[in-house]
Amino acid sequence: MTAPTFTPLTPYATLLGFTRYVDRTGPTKASFVGGLRRQRASRSGFNPHGQFVKALKADIAFHTGGTHLAQVVDVVKPRWRPLYQALVPGATAWLHSLGEPAGVDLAQTRDALAMLGDLPVKINPHFGVRYADGRAEAVRLHFDEAPPSEEAVLATLHLTARHMDAVLPHAEPVLVDVRRGTTHRMPEGAKPDEIERWLAGEAAAFRAIWSAA
Repeated sequence: MTAPTFTPLTPYATLLGFTRYVDRTGPTKASFVGGLRRQRASRSGFNPHGQFVKALKADIAFHTGGTHLAQVVDVVKPRWRPLYQALVPGATAWLHSLGEPAGVDLAQTRDALAMLGDLPVKINPHFGVRYADGRAEAVRLHFDEAPPSEEAVLATLHLTARHMDAVLPHAEPVLVDVRRGTTHRMPEGAKPDEIERWLAGEAAAFRAIWSAA
């Protein structure tokens, strides 16, 4: 009987995985990539934020100003209730910061695949918003207890902007820190060429660690 052959998993990252990787230093980078590789090999992983995002999108789409967010805490499984209770106040504050609910609509975004050298990175905003004056934003949500680092913000916004023609044409990328209800935009004076070189180096190291795992 011929032994089965196994092809190594191709290096790959989601936007969340890659930005969490660039946030790390030293040996923690290698252990983090190893964890991503094992997770992909076992096809494991669960997103606890699914119902939360759905409620937030419903409040934007139906101009309800936070009604769905307030209700989702009571319908989510008990194990996730403390998480949702921690997220709702900041998300509601962000929702109110958008202005009158009737002046904001939900916009459909599409995923895109960014290539950083030989590393594919999936660009996947959570949703888009469109304002009455025609402006649009592609929104990525940050759920972690700690605020996003400068590196995570730069990587997220640069890669999303790089593929905005596919994601949501003519929109601005934003990263919303859900727990604090704050919006991060690309800082003035950011130099795309320098960011691109930095991310290319990070991607090359990510790929090397993945292949060696």
